Amino acid sequence: MVEGVRGLVETEFEAVVVVGDEVSLFESARQLHVALAVVDLSLQRGDGLGLVRRIRSHFPELKLIVLSVHEEKNAELATIEAGANGFVLKRSIATDLLPAIDVVLAGSAT
Repeated sequence: MVEGVRGLVETEFEAVVVVGDEVSLFESARQLHVALAVVDLSLQRGDGLGLVRRIRSHFPELKLIVLSVHEEKNAELATIEAGANGFVLKRSIATDLLPAIDVVLAGSAT
């Protein structure tokens, strides 16, 4: 899935950084001053919302889109309440991720 997301995002953006864990995410965000992070909610096993809160706490200006397998509306709401700017279901990445990125970078929530 990671390579699929990378390939999709690289069609629209010049610089794409892919990381596999929270430490790498925080280091990359700090060093590269990224504008947007697309984060798999399952990156932090069992504490995905905690990860979203930690990202928001450390990087309040960072635009954040969360990928999730959880289709329940309350999962999306909880993710947005935790600090994400957008939410995309993993099964819909091919059709929904790039439009979500456009909306979030424009300053709206998805």
